[in-house]
Amino acid sequence: MEAAIREAHVQRGVRLEVFTIAYNSLEALIALVFGFIAGSIALVGFGLDSAIEVTSGITLLWRLRSDSNLVKRESSERVALKIVGFCFVALAVYVSYESLEALIASQAPERTIPGIVLALVSVVVMPILARSKRVVAGQIGSAALVADSKQTSLCTYLSAILLVGLGLNAALGWWWADPIAGLIMVPIIAKEGIDALRGKTCCDCG
Repeated sequence: MEAAIREAHVQRGVRLEVFTIAYNSLEALIALVFGFIAGSIALVGFGLDSAIEVTSGITLLWRLRSDSNLVKRESSERVALKIVGFCFVALAVYVSYESLEALIASQAPERTIPGIVLALVSVVVMPILARSKRVVAGQIGSAALVADSKQTSLCTYLSAILLVGLGLNAALGWWWADPIAGLIMVPIIAKEGIDALRGKTCCDCG
């Protein structure tokens, strides 16, 4: 009976990861396309973050589908943390460079309504998805899924920061709000990446 209950929780986790992969793939596509068109560093950074979440989702899907094998379960969790950690550190470096370059060169991004709409939708969807993942992570004792839920929560914060930056640029013409929003994202992104590389998130799953 316990095995059947665990399997049911694992399958729910699989469904959540499939949704994560599908949603973030679409989110990344929209953010990157309109980010490059508008010249928005914050929007491009957000799109790259979404792409990282797709990578994480695929890794977690692999981990959940090997749940019945204890050895594979533990090794896949370690791999998931390392992959996501490296990706986030790289993203933090990219956003830092592009944001500082835009501020120094006074590069003003164009207004992007699709970007604002995308940020609004993500502010609503991401907290619900993150909470659902945390529940399943607790039920099956998965540190990797805890880390993945944190990344989804991070997307909520980045969505809010992105929304403010794009909104100020669109409403008031404050071009510098976009690269500033990008720089605000950096320490949040970097912390999650460093924590994942150190395996610190494993302690959250007691």
